[in-house]
Amino acid sequence: MSVVLVVNSGSSSFKYQLIDMAQEAVLATGLVERIGQSDGRARHTVTAAAFGEGDAAAPTVLDATTERELPIPDHTAGFAVMLEAFAENGPSLAERPPVAVGHRVVHGGARFFEPTLITPLVEINIDDLSMLAPLHNPGAVQGIRAARAAFGDIPHVAVFDTAFHQTMPPEAFTYAIDRELADRYRLRKYGFHGTSHKFVSEAAAAFLGRPLDELRQIVFHLGNGASVTAVDRGRSVDTSMGFTPLEGLVMGTRSGDLDPAVLLQLARRARMTTDELDDLLNKRSGLVGLAGASDMRDILARVEQGDDAAVLAFDVYIHRLRAYAGAYLAQLGGADVISFTAGVGENVPVVRAQAVATLGYAGVRIDPVRNAARGRGIRVVSADDSPVTVLVVPTNEELEIARQTLQVAG
Repeated sequence: MSVVLVVNSGSSSFKYQLIDMAQEAVLATGLVERIGQSDGRARHTVTAAAFGEGDAAAPTVLDATTERELPIPDHTAGFAVMLEAFAENGPSLAERPPVAVGHRVVHGGARFFEPTLITPLVEINIDDLSMLAPLHNPGAVQGIRAARAAFGDIPHVAVFDTAFHQTMPPEAFTYAIDRELADRYRLRKYGFHGTSHKFVSEAAAAFLGRPLDELRQIVFHLGNGASVTAVDRGRSVDTSMGFTPLEGLVMGTRSGDLDPAVLLQLARRARMTTDELDDLLNKRSGLVGLAGASDMRDILARVEQGDDAAVLAFDVYIHRLRAYAGAYLAQLGGADVISFTAGVGENVPVVRAQAVATLGYAGVRIDPVRNAARGRGIRVVSADDSPVTVLVVPTNEELEIARQTLQVAG
């Protein structure tokens, strides 16, 4: 048996997947949300992969989903609800017992650069790093504690979003501010979405049948949160997100790159507080700030209608993608592969086409028919004569977490 439970825990919810690593097949997925409220919700889905061929209990559709609404006072109660869902709806954890639990942790600071077996000291360190990720790490700690109480006799492994980017050289992660101040408050670029960037860059190399350590890659992870990474022979050498996930690309509700003096002006002239500025940049900026909608599908629908605000928002979004593509081509000295992943990257052809439209000088040529075609799995969208291969690579962060967990847990 090589079943791994993957947990992605936030402050008021957690998602989970049970994965059979022998076939890398998802057996069940679930979401427990509104933790701490009287109207908590739990959704549990058993996939067809959980049943053997000819099993009379197999669902008649691909997945069988059950939902409940009940009070869920804390994460411990949430894990009890999850265990009840497995017991009542399957698959049986007695028949498919997990050998380890993998936990997604957003911030590992400069302390964690690989998947790490969770010990009491590691838990303390993750909690201490909450000062760098106050919206994410506290929820991860609560999930870890609840999961260790529920599964006390198997290894628990932390997989950090920041870990893949710990290979960045100092010139890439260092901010040009007072060094003593930066060191005291740990102010540097950390990067995020590392689990996705690692999975996609390795999947691209495998798909092309080329050694990872020979490829220069640029990976665009474009979802509501978005980042791009320069991957040189399997190692992250630069990435767009920085000290927080706020830096870099234009996102659904986040501004991305911004002159810091803008904040000083707003503080002085608009009398905005620190909390108000935080809310502005993280929740009222990006696409929603420019056009009132955070979903790229809504933006594009309005672009077709000639909506000026949506047109500008899309143009700003693409401008930033091109700026980073050019910067990372320069850092890498060219590219062999450019990959697009996540919700927008995988499903919006016009974003892919426009992002690389000006990169012909670097050997990037999109095939319009391939790019417009819908498909599942990894696929090539560049022309046959394009020196740079452009791919769509569906990401799978849960599978990557499970792989790394199994490596540590043995």
